[in-house]
Amino acid sequence: MNISQVSKICKALGEDNRVKIVELLTDGERCACELLKDLNISQPTLSHHMKVLSECDLISTRKEGKWSYYSLDCKTLTAFRFFIADLDCSKNKRRCSCQ
Repeated sequence: MNISQVSKICKALGEDNRVKIVELLTDGERCACELLKDLNISQPTLSHHMKVLSECDLISTRKEGKWSYYSLDCKTLTAFRFFIADLDCSKNKRRCSCQ
């Protein structure tokens, strides 16, 4: 996962409702109407959030008739989790070399 992808995901997750959407999708695929009930937001607002999450590949969308079903993109989420897990500030005890 490159820095640009990580940055897009961090920006997408910088909004409370989007974090909640990701959390809700950890239980499996959900219909837009179910997400609307759980989030108490309007349909256009949900569409915007889903677009942002989709653009950074955190979620996948499946259409069935007039309904949209959303699920987590496990490949992207796993890569992001590994990137975050590799961040370790305890290894960096170097002082500035300018002194």
